[in-house]
Amino acid sequence: MASSIRGRAVRLLDNFINQTLVLSTRNISRSLSENSIRGDYQGCQSSVLLTSETRGRARSSYRRLSSAGRALRQVQEPGRQASPLSPAHRVSLVDTDLRHMFDDIKKELESQFELQEIAKYYFDGQGKAVRPLITVLMSRAINTHLHDEDRLLDSQRDVAMAAEMIHTASLVHDDVLDVSDTRRGKASVNSIHGQRKAVITGDFILSVTYAMISRRCCPDAIIAMGEIPKNLIHGEFLQMGSKENENERFAHYLKKTFLKTASLIAYTCKTAAILSGADDSLQEVAFQYGRNVGIAFQLVDDLLDFVSSSSTMGKPAAADLKLGLATAPVLFAVGQFPELNPMIMRRFQEPGDVQKAFELVHKSDGLEQTQFLARQHCQEAIKVISTLKPSEEQKALITITDKVLNRIK
Repeated sequence: MASSIRGRAVRLLDNFINQTLVLSTRNISRSLSENSIRGDYQGCQSSVLLTSETRGRARSSYRRLSSAGRALRQVQEPGRQASPLSPAHRVSLVDTDLRHMFDDIKKELESQFELQEIAKYYFDGQGKAVRPLITVLMSRAINTHLHDEDRLLDSQRDVAMAAEMIHTASLVHDDVLDVSDTRRGKASVNSIHGQRKAVITGDFILSVTYAMISRRCCPDAIIAMGEIPKNLIHGEFLQMGSKENENERFAHYLKKTFLKTASLIAYTCKTAAILSGADDSLQEVAFQYGRNVGIAFQLVDDLLDFVSSSSTMGKPAAADLKLGLATAPVLFAVGQFPELNPMIMRRFQEPGDVQKAFELVHKSDGLEQTQFLARQHCQEAIKVISTLKPSEEQKALITITDKVLNRIK
């Protein structure tokens, strides 16, 4: 069955890749097993069966999400020739750039009333901090590429902090919309303080975030970061709706995935490049890396909703089905089990729908196809980042794709 799955998914992804940017002709066969992650130039100058109609729909959707569907110009040349890779740093990234990140975020959120304590609730250091980690690595990788210095600018660190703050604010709002009682294995903000205070808390975190980045970031960087909340809101509206036309569902899902998840990573990576003085083509490299990793991250997240325990994920299993959401594993499974179609349309609201859909997904090859599609996005991310001068940070960004694919929570 594996070869059959691969064959179907490859046909789908060939259609995808034909529409993506022509990013590089470099050899990208690099090992994903390397694990050396470490941690002022203010630059402001799939594996599932799809029909032929579905493939056409996915192709056009992918083109739109590939940042205007145009080929990249040649990547901005570095200031000096690349030097051999330096030995892996003995101090980890978390012990340097991000060691005090959560303390610094809490300082930003200080105020004179109850709201500050609610706002600080999720900034306890228990999150994965994937988004600030990627932002810091991208910052250092591009600074090395352009300036032969892997230093991190204060403004770039602020963007990394902002990535975590915006993500957390979106979680607070998500829990309100979903009436969720838990988050990261503990009681959610809304379950403790109520829906109204939770909404205000999410708004407060966002307002503090944008006040913070406006202090050090230039107009172009602020404009790029301004795309994120707009996309988060658009994505949330898309998630509230559904497509009657089966052939439009996957395009709808991909667009929502970019807006709700990948946009944050893509635009923080792009902002880091702007602050380094990158030209448009190098900014696009950073953006496309973040976009592909972000989509892969969400695909794996949707897969884990079907295979991980609630204790591992910190939220109930099959949470998306219970919320009425048809994610990639379900959409892929429809090709083998058409009886999922009416369940999708009624958002799994009838008694037994959630359990039946859960079972059908596991009987199908939807999980395998979802994993395969995530892998293809990671390979595209590797292709993009391989256009940068070799550095420890560039290698770490390649390694992260493996971590995204193989995470268990």
